[in-house]
Amino acid sequence: MIKLKNARIIGFDPPSVIENADIVIDGGIIEGVYEGGTYRFPDAEVFDMTGRSVSPGLVCSHNHFYSALSRGIIADIKPCNDFSSTLRYLWWKLDRALDEKSLYYSGLIGSLEALRSGVTSVIDHNASPSYIGGSLSTLRKAFETTGLRGILCYEVTDRNGQDGLHRGIAESADFIATLGKDGPGLVEAAVGGHALFTMSDHTLAHLSELVSESGRGFHVHVGEDAYDGSFSHHLFARDLTERMADFSLLTDKAILVHCVHLTAADVDRINDADAFVVHNPRSNMNNSVGYNRNLPRFRNLALGTDGIGSDMLEEFKFAYFKHRDSGGPLFPGEFLSFLQAGNRILERYFGGTFGRIEAGAKADLTAYDYRNPTPLTGNNLAGHLAFGLSSSSVTDTMVNGRFAYRNREFTFPVDEIYSVAAEEAGRLWKRMDDLEV
Repeated sequence: MIKLKNARIIGFDPPSVIENADIVIDGGIIEGVYEGGTYRFPDAEVFDMTGRSVSPGLVCSHNHFYSALSRGIIADIKPCNDFSSTLRYLWWKLDRALDEKSLYYSGLIGSLEALRSGVTSVIDHNASPSYIGGSLSTLRKAFETTGLRGILCYEVTDRNGQDGLHRGIAESADFIATLGKDGPGLVEAAVGGHALFTMSDHTLAHLSELVSESGRGFHVHVGEDAYDGSFSHHLFARDLTERMADFSLLTDKAILVHCVHLTAADVDRINDADAFVVHNPRSNMNNSVGYNRNLPRFRNLALGTDGIGSDMLEEFKFAYFKHRDSGGPLFPGEFLSFLQAGNRILERYFGGTFGRIEAGAKADLTAYDYRNPTPLTGNNLAGHLAFGLSSSSVTDTMVNGRFAYRNREFTFPVDEIYSVAAEEAGRLWKRMDDLEV
C-alpha cells in the first residue's frame, strides 16, 4: 500500500483542483482520496508530494515507436516533395531496415521518453516488414521492462506482398492469443492496418474476421492525405468509412488516425459507430497534409503524436494553437477533454476506470512541480496547461501503482540503454542506405 501525501490533485474530466489531499493506492488501484490528509493506513509507504500537483496519467493515443531511432537521421533519402514520396523514401525504407534488436531499442527509447514526459500509456502502431513474427512481443518486452502501459498492433498492408500480408495477420492473431494468460497486464492489443489505400477488400475481409474473433478494434490511418479518399472512390466507388463499415471494422473500439480528408458522411458514420478519431497536429504539419477542420464535429476525439515523440503536453499546445491559427472555434477546455479522451480508449480495451483520481480507478498518475503564478482552479486549469504547465514540470510518473520515474530519475538504470540505442541507430541508418527503393 502506498500513500501520496499532501498532493494537489488536478482532474481533467471534469476540470478540478483539490488542495492538500492524500491519495492511497493498493495493488495498482486507488483505494481512496482523503482531502486534508488522513491518519489511516499507518503501514502504507509514504511519499511526500508537498508542492507537487498530481493528475491522471497522460495517454498518447497513436504513436510509432519503430521511428524512435530516426531522430536526426543521416541516410540516403531521396527528396520528399509530397506525402507519397515521404512514405516511400523515408518511412517505408526505415521500417524495412528494422531488425529485432533495433526494434527493441526503439521500443525502450520510446517508452523512456514517454515516461519522462508524464505519459503512462501509449497506443502504438508497429511496422517492421523484415521482422514481423515476434515483433509485438519484442515491443511488449520494452513496455514491460520500463513499466509503460500500452496497446500494440502490427500494421497489416498489401505493400509488402502476399507473404508480408499473411505474416502480418498471423503476427496480430498470435500476439492477441498470448494476452491474458497470466491475468491482466500492462499491454493489450488492437488489430492494425496501415492505411486503406494500401489494403484490398480481400485484406479487409481477413482483418474483419480477426476483429470479430478477438473482440478488439481496428487501428488504422484514415484520410491522412487527400489521396486516400481519392483512391477509395476511384477503385471502390465508396467513402473511406463506407469501405470500413462494409467489413464491420467501424466499431466502438476502432482507433481512426488523422481523419483530415473526410466527407461529411464519413464523419457521421464515425460518430454513429462511437469510434475514436486521433488528431496528430505536429505530424500533420510536418507532412503538409492539411488541417483537420472537422475537429468540432467528432464525437470522440483524442490526441496522438504519430511518431513525433510522446510529449502530450506539447501536443496539446500545438493542437490548440494550430486550431486557433486556422480560425477554429474551440478553446483550451475542449482540447483538455481531447487530452483526457485517450483514457476512454484504455477503458474499452483494459476495462476498469482510467483517467480519474478516485476510489476504484487505475493508479496511473503523473506529478508536476508547477508553481502557478496566478490562481489555479478547475475553471482555468485548461488555460494553465495551454500557457504554462509543460512536460519540463514532470517529476514523477506512476503506472499501475508503481513509480517508473521518481524525482526526475528513472527507477532503473538507463545509461546503457541510451548508449546501445545510439549504436543501433547508426547500424539502422546504414541498412537504410543499402536498401533499394
